[in-house]
Amino acid sequence: MDFKKLLAYQKGFDLAMYIFKVSKSFPKEETYSLTDQVRRSSRSVCANISESYRKRRYPKHFVSKLTDADSENSETSTWLDFALECNYISIEEHRNLSNRGLEVGKLINYMINNPGKFGVKEE
Repeated sequence: MDFKKLLAYQKGFDLAMYIFKVSKSFPKEETYSLTDQVRRSSRSVCANISESYRKRRYPKHFVSKLTDADSENSETSTWLDFALECNYISIEEHRNLSNRGLEVGKLINYMINNPGKFGVKEE
């Protein structure tokens, strides 16, 4: 299977693209700080999922890259909290983005806890 068919990857990618669109409205002075950070962390979720899938021959590497994806997902959540507090996004938008991030996190954690279902050979 291609990593792009993984539900965690697909939902993470959709979330990253949605964050990209939403963050286009952030103030210009945030370009190299909040805007850049939230875009990079949200994209990194998918990058780490794809890397983990290619490392599935090595169980510890698979889990390690997925924990990196989970960490980036949490970082994205933090940047969204800042965006809310700075009034760059509405409470409803924050709730929507946060719920989508929670779903991605649950999918990543499912992969971490069930590596055998993703082609990882048990040690």
